[in-house]
Amino acid sequence: MFDGHVMTLLDAAVSLVNALTDGFRQGRPYTAPRGDDLPGAVHDALPLAAARTTVEPAHAAYLADTAQQLRSVFDAVDVGRTDRAAELVNVLLRTTGARPQLDRVDDEPWQVHFHGADDTLAVGWSAGCATALALAIGSNLAGRLGVCTAPQCDRVYVDTSRNAARHFCSDACRNRVKAAAFRARRNAGG
Repeated sequence: MFDGHVMTLLDAAVSLVNALTDGFRQGRPYTAPRGDDLPGAVHDALPLAAARTTVEPAHAAYLADTAQQLRSVFDAVDVGRTDRAAELVNVLLRTTGARPQLDRVDDEPWQVHFHGADDTLAVGWSAGCATALALAIGSNLAGRLGVCTAPQCDRVYVDTSRNAARHFCSDACRNRVKAAAFRARRNAGG
């Protein structure tokens, strides 16, 4: 379905959206971190990197803005507006200057990255996430991008299930919906 590097970027996009955008999470209102809490939230949302110990406030603010744009892409795909999602991704690709290049990190094999060597942490992750979404939308995998269907939850996910049957952002939301359905059936029968 998605190769490992693209999946890492899609996971980062999901993590940034879910951590840095307001809405609902698992049945409760969710307010994204702001101010002094934002750099730590961004650090926690991104995959670990040995060279990164902190996230500068300016980079955190840039990535919070990117997360809002990424959310709009997931929302557009979720309601079947793939053309709109593509337009939004194209804006992100242009503004981040996303461009493919081969990089070697330490003793690992060559990897395709989508940012320049001199790009900031924020621009690099934004370009990578935008490119990963472009690869999904530009293929038959756009339907794998989703918004949780549980009541009072709008967190996003990438469906990696074999049969494309995922509807929830987490096991907690899936279990919440199953428990509510069980209680409704039990109350209707008794």
